[in-house]
Amino acid sequence: MAIITVHVTDEEKDFLDDMAKFEVKSLSELLKTTTLSSLEDTYDAQIGDAVYDEYLKNPQSRPLSETLEEYGLGKSE
Repeated sequence: MAIITVHVTDEEKDFLDDMAKFEVKSLSELLKTTTLSSLEDTYDAQIGDAVYDEYLKNPQSRPLSETLEEYGLGKSE
């Protein structure tokens, strides 16, 4: 397992410790889950924006059933 060192001020450390206690998590778990969740949300938002921009260039849609079938998630009839 990799170890990452993060430098914070004493005040930031106190705040992070308080938040870890509030969340009933270790400081390591708090930083890991919060950071990953935030980054995943940012990634999802950027992908959503890019897809929406593409849609605006060519605003065509199709039934959800076709998309599901294309990816093997729907039933073929």
